[in-house]
Amino acid sequence: MKTNSTIITDKIHHKNWAKRYSQIRQHSVDICEPLEIEDYVVQPIVDVSPPKWHLGHTTWFFETFILIPNIPDYQVFDAQYNFVFNSYYETVGMRVIRTDRGNLSRPSVSDIYKYRKYVDEKMQDFLQSDLMNESIESLLELGLNHEQQHQELLITDIKYILGHNPLFPVYKKEITQQNEIESHSEMIQFNEGIYEIGFEGEGFCFDNELGRHKVYLNDFEISNQLVTNGEYLEFMKAEGYSDFRHWHAEGWDWVKQNQAKSPLYWHFIDGKWMNYTLNGLQEINRNEPLCHINFFEASAFASWKEMRLPTEAEWEVASNHFDWGKRWEWTNSAYLPYPGFKKEAGAVGEYNGKFMVNQTVLRGASEATPVSHSRNTYRNFFPTNLQWQFTGIRLAK
Repeated sequence: MKTNSTIITDKIHHKNWAKRYSQIRQHSVDICEPLEIEDYVVQPIVDVSPPKWHLGHTTWFFETFILIPNIPDYQVFDAQYNFVFNSYYETVGMRVIRTDRGNLSRPSVSDIYKYRKYVDEKMQDFLQSDLMNESIESLLELGLNHEQQHQELLITDIKYILGHNPLFPVYKKEITQQNEIESHSEMIQFNEGIYEIGFEGEGFCFDNELGRHKVYLNDFEISNQLVTNGEYLEFMKAEGYSDFRHWHAEGWDWVKQNQAKSPLYWHFIDGKWMNYTLNGLQEINRNEPLCHINFFEASAFASWKEMRLPTEAEWEVASNHFDWGKRWEWTNSAYLPYPGFKKEAGAVGEYNGKFMVNQTVLRGASEATPVSHSRNTYRNFFPTNLQWQFTGIRLAK
């Protein structure tokens, strides 16, 4: 039998979960608040999902993995939503293919907000009830971090949607970005030796960060600063996009097929390089960290500078010696499992392990990353050709 003090402690614990759930869920709504209704439904390319789909998918996660299994006789909001908002979970059933998310004029945006309200109310009741127990906490934590991942994708996708509108509309006028690099770039030296990487300690991490292990590193140097727009402009002026010697074969094919000449969102207008930002179209700030380049471009720039990209182990070992978090930083490491990695049983086992092929690791965080959703062991990953993420370059040698 529970004592009064135990009951009080449980109530406080439940309220903490309920408060955190509410705060994180509200942030997704806040991100979408500046949008016009038409902005919610656009899917310009396969990699960009309509904002309304993100709102529905993150809601579906909580309904599917927490409410349905744990509340007796739970009534789903709409039985068709499992098909509409399942992303890639084969275990859960059939789904709308990714390329067709922009064809979903229904459910409407108002329907999806009603769905969020319904699930949020059920979740609040659940989180403050006796049904909520420690065995569910790890899955709830995963769901909240999953929502934060989609908050970053929301900002990234909204920028792509608005940035490919010929009117270059402003997302938010009041956004201020203090990203200028003020100090001089220097190389930090590390001696060869055995180091440890991977998550350790208390708190949340994704399964791909687990398995702290030793790595042997040769002597290396890594920059204390990210590459700036001005530095990348010098690469462009030196005909970097026309010199095959600096490009991987696949990267050179990408340059030719796409007639690539600059980072994503850069436009040469009236003799000036302009850059689409969340504040609208602005002249390039030479002192800001470079953004929205793919792995091919990052590697070509590093080659032009007679340097290279760091491995993810080098980046993690060095990360306490420089500021990071302004850009996701390309590494020269393939996305592979750490020693001892095991996929979880069931649907959540599909979260990371199935993507450990043909992906390259990004480290750090960016201005689009939610507060409290970054750590130096975080292993982000994307295909080598994608530019739409907030990606930048840190050089090594």
